Amino acid sequence: MKWIIRIIGFFLILFLVAGISLFFLPADRIAKLAADQIRTATGRDVSITGDVSMTLWPVLGVSVGGLEVGNADWSEQGPMLTAENAAIGVDVMALLRREIRITNIEATRPTIRLESRRDGRASWVFTDASGEAQIETEVAPATRTPQAVWIENLSVTDATLIYDAEGADLVSYSDVDLTLEWPERLGAAEVAASLNPAGSEVNVRATIGGFAGFITGQVQTIDATVSAGRGTLALNGRGSTAGDVAGRLTLDMPSTDDFLAALDLPAPGLPQGLGQSVDLSADLTLTADRRLSLRDLQVDLGGNALAGAADISLNGKPQINAQLNAGALDLSGAGSSEAGSGGGGGGTPAGSGWPTGRIDASGLAGFDGQIALTARSIDLGQFKLGQTRTLLRNERSRMVFELREVAAYNGTVTGEFVMNNRSGLSVGGKLFANGIDMQAVLRDAAQIERLTGAADAEMSFLGSGQSVDAIMKSLSGQGAISFGQGTILGIDLDRLMRSGSVGGGTTVFDSLGATWTIDGGVMRNNDLLLKLSNYEARGAGQVGLGMQTIDYTFTPVALRANAGNGIAIPVRMVGPWSDVSIRPDLEAAIDLNFSEEKERVKQQARDAVRAKVAEELNVTDEGQDLEDAAKQKLEDEVKRGILKLFD
Repeated sequence: MKWIIRIIGFFLILFLVAGISLFFLPADRIAKLAADQIRTATGRDVSITGDVSMTLWPVLGVSVGGLEVGNADWSEQGPMLTAENAAIGVDVMALLRREIRITNIEATRPTIRLESRRDGRASWVFTDASGEAQIETEVAPATRTPQAVWIENLSVTDATLIYDAEGADLVSYSDVDLTLEWPERLGAAEVAASLNPAGSEVNVRATIGGFAGFITGQVQTIDATVSAGRGTLALNGRGSTAGDVAGRLTLDMPSTDDFLAALDLPAPGLPQGLGQSVDLSADLTLTADRRLSLRDLQVDLGGNALAGAADISLNGKPQINAQLNAGALDLSGAGSSEAGSGGGGGGTPAGSGWPTGRIDASGLAGFDGQIALTARSIDLGQFKLGQTRTLLRNERSRMVFELREVAAYNGTVTGEFVMNNRSGLSVGGKLFANGIDMQAVLRDAAQIERLTGAADAEMSFLGSGQSVDAIMKSLSGQGAISFGQGTILGIDLDRLMRSGSVGGGTTVFDSLGATWTIDGGVMRNNDLLLKLSNYEARGAGQVGLGMQTIDYTFTPVALRANAGNGIAIPVRMVGPWSDVSIRPDLEAAIDLNFSEEKERVKQQARDAVRAKVAEELNVTDEGQDLEDAAKQKLEDEVKRGILKLFD
């Protein structure tokens, strides 16, 4: 029992001596000790300025008027951390065990600068962070064995966080609160941050396994989430401070605009079905040189589901190479979105004019690269497509849709469509169609249903302007079309040729072909030829693609009528697309069919007039010119009148 009392007494004396020794240590010495341990742990210069005060219990530590932690030697942005005042605490009992355990670091209103470079360097990777340090005092031998050191708690309040990634815009957030809880040196750490960049709180939470290795650049397990604007971004995988990340990425954004607005990023105002909401999951790999790989990608863009894979380079403007597969894509909202073309698309009535809202094509500058898309069907609102294989190429705001295989209107379409926004918006393309149901196409394009049949066509076009209306009014190009058997609804050529009536009926034709040119939004054609068993018809005129009007003359000819010479009755179609007037051109019909009779009647009239004039002029010589006779009679009358003046 005496020995037990002696041992307890010995330890009491030891603790008393240690406590008195610590009490007489100057505060600036404690501050220097803490700064040395931070310097050893990070490999960065650490300086403490301002007044220094010391606390003894429950934590041995100091409060300083200012703290500064240096940046990487390649950085040109100043210190990595500066704080107006800070508190640094050291565990007393750990000191007695010759361990350096920094129990807490608290910083108020600090500025934290983080930088990364394209070559993979990052300012938060500590080049000399061995995680080991030693206590160096005036009486401690220099060869003393290094002792373990770690920061158990870190608390940052009202911070300004600045992130400078080479090749990208500077990102800066203020009013940031950050905490780190690292209870075991070889264990996991909990990191939490909250910020309010745009009036809505953003929270970041992460659990990092083996945090001691993580801060030295080793790959460790990571479970992290970012919550903002009712959305959540989560990663479960592995990563390192060098920028290497791999794992399962999930993104749940009920509103893309709200999520980005919470991060103080511009809201894209995406159309319905194209990202107004996003539900995404993928296997992600991100390398230190900012190359992103997505595999087993599954994404729902608010009704449109896509699957596939993508490789993206994030050094500067994103470079994308992706292959995507979709089922039925509904893109009908793209044309009518307020953020899209300014309104109007498939729902605009024919003849009422094209949408005049400004088209915002700035998104074409958002990335370069190639995206291959396969879809079971695509609903464009105004047009409907079936099985589609297309390749999208975008380079410096010039996007090319290469139509490799498009099933449309019971036929196929190939070619390319181009949108160019390098110096103002222009659209153009070259398309080839085979076996297209023209009634369905014209119904969707202009609500015209009079022409039926399968057609082969080719066309090229180019238009420019910042609205659909401006583009349609500036169109230029050319094309050709040919039909097999088909019908023209609303015109019965047989009835027309027999009775002159154009009311109702249907004309069945054997073939139809035409070529055209487009200039200033007006399509002109003068060689339309339609063939029937007993008739043929030719057409010429123009269609105002920009003004949505038509002025076209269609001339059917009865080949076997008029003793085999044929009878032609032109029909003129004129008016807006929504109300086309169809009527026979009787004056043209007379000119075409009765030109000889008309000339004969004119000659008979001339002969009758001549006879009457000759009678009045008393002309008996049939060879005498009536004009000369009239002049002679006038002279005679004048002479007689003058002679009467002298009577």
